[in-house]
Amino acid sequence: MFAFYLKSTKDKSIPLILVQTDEYASWLKAQSETAQQWLQTNQFMAKAHSHCLLPHANGQLQAVIVGVEDLHSWWSLSHLPKLLPTAVYQIDVAASSPAIEVAARAGDALNRLVASWGLGAYEFNEYRPSAITTVAQLLLPNDLDFAPVDNLVQATFLVRDLINTPTEHLGPAQLAQHAADLARNYGATVETIIGDDLLAKKYPAIHAVGRASAQAPRLIDMRWGQSKHPLLVLVGKGVCFDTGGLDLKSASGMAIMKKDMGGAAHVLGLARMIMAAQLPIQLRVLIPAVENSVSANAYRPGDVIPTRKGLQIEITNTDAEGRMVLADGLCEASSAKAKLIIDFATLTGAARVALGTQIPVFFTNNDQAAAQLHQAAIRADELVWRLPLHKPYRSMLDSRIADMKNSPEQAYGGAIAAGLFLQEFVETDIPWFHFDVMAWNISSEPGRPEGGEAMGLRAAFEFIRDYFA
Repeated sequence: MFAFYLKSTKDKSIPLILVQTDEYASWLKAQSETAQQWLQTNQFMAKAHSHCLLPHANGQLQAVIVGVEDLHSWWSLSHLPKLLPTAVYQIDVAASSPAIEVAARAGDALNRLVASWGLGAYEFNEYRPSAITTVAQLLLPNDLDFAPVDNLVQATFLVRDLINTPTEHLGPAQLAQHAADLARNYGATVETIIGDDLLAKKYPAIHAVGRASAQAPRLIDMRWGQSKHPLLVLVGKGVCFDTGGLDLKSASGMAIMKKDMGGAAHVLGLARMIMAAQLPIQLRVLIPAVENSVSANAYRPGDVIPTRKGLQIEITNTDAEGRMVLADGLCEASSAKAKLIIDFATLTGAARVALGTQIPVFFTNNDQAAAQLHQAAIRADELVWRLPLHKPYRSMLDSRIADMKNSPEQAYGGAIAAGLFLQEFVETDIPWFHFDVMAWNISSEPGRPEGGEAMGLRAAFEFIRDYFA
C-alpha cells in the first residue's frame, strides 16, 4: 500500500481549497478575476467529487479547488489520491468556503475529510502490479488527532483485504493465521479448535458444515483485555467459500462466494478498532471458519445435525450453512455470560432484496440498545436498518422430526427467519445484535471500489464505545 499521508514535509504543499456546493456562487465572487475566469472556463460547479486544478501564471499548480456537497460525508476527498498529480497536498481551511471552515475547525469534519483521503487510496493489488506507481499525499493538519482516523482507515483496509483475497489463499487455516497475526500485534491470545476436536469439544454444527472441505473446519477464539472489564463477544461467520453444499449454487451465484467470510472479516476489523483504541472492554472474538464444499462426506438435505446447545436441526437446505456455524458460536458466547453479543454475517439474499446491497440489516432482542445503536449510527453517518424478530414467523422453522429446520421451505421473510433461528442460541437476558451484511460493493464509487467492503463497522464501533463508556 502506498504512503498516502505525511506528518511533515520539507517540500511546499499544494493547497486543497474546499468549497461547499451551495456556497460556491458567493465564494467565487470573492476570488480573483483570473481564478473566476479559469473556473468558469472549466465549467466547475463544486459538485460532489469534482475538482479543478488552478494553475499559476508560470504554469505550475497553484491550488486544487474541490467541491464538497455533504460536510458529514466520509467520501468527500476520496476521489483525489489517485487522480491528482503526484505531489504533497494540504487542506487549506482558511481559503475554503465559510461552512467548510467552521466545520473543519470544529474537529469531527476534519477527521472525516482526512479519513476520506485514506479510504480513497485503497487498492487491492496482491496479484498484479498496480496501475499507478504512486498516489498523491496529504499533509496531516498539525491539530489533528490522527489515531482514530488511522484506526478506521486501517481497519477498513483489513476488512477489504480479507474479503478480496481468493479462497485459494484464504481458507480456514489462513483465516486463523490472520487472526493470530492481529492478536500478536495487540497482545491478545488465540486458541483454535480444529477438525475432529470440534466434536470432542462439542461444536458439532461447525464440524458438520466444514467436514467436506480439504481444509479442516475450525473455531478461532481470540481474547483480549482485562477480566475486570465487561465482556463483549463478537461472532463472525467465516465461511471461506460457499458452494451451497449439495444444494449447489449456480455458477453466477457462486461467483463472489469468497466473500462469504465477510462476517469474520468484519469482527476482526472491529476487534482491531477496539484494541487499538484501548477501550475498557474484555473482548472475545469467535469465528467458526469453514468451507461449505461438496464431497462424499458433505452434510445432506434431510440430515439432522446436533448443535452445541443440544438442539437438533433438520437440514432443509445445505446452502443455509452460515446460521448453522453461527449457532455453535452464539451458544458459546452466551455461556460466557457476555454483557453484549454482536454477530456479523453475509447471511441472506433476502436482506439484500429488502434493503439493497449498501444498507446493512440488523436484528436485536433489546429495544433500548437498538435505540442506542440508532443514535450511534447517526453520529457515524452510516445507515443501518432494523428488521423485526417477528415471533409469528418462528413457526416457519418448525420441524416434524427435530427441534427446528435450518431454513423455511418458502421464500418469504427469509432474513427474519434466519434471525429467529439465531435467536434460539442466545440467552434471553443478554443484549444481542445480528448484522446481516452484503460486504461487497457491486460497482465502484469514490472511496468504495468494487469488491470487499466494510459495512456497519463505523456504526458498530461508535455504539460499542458508547455502550461500555
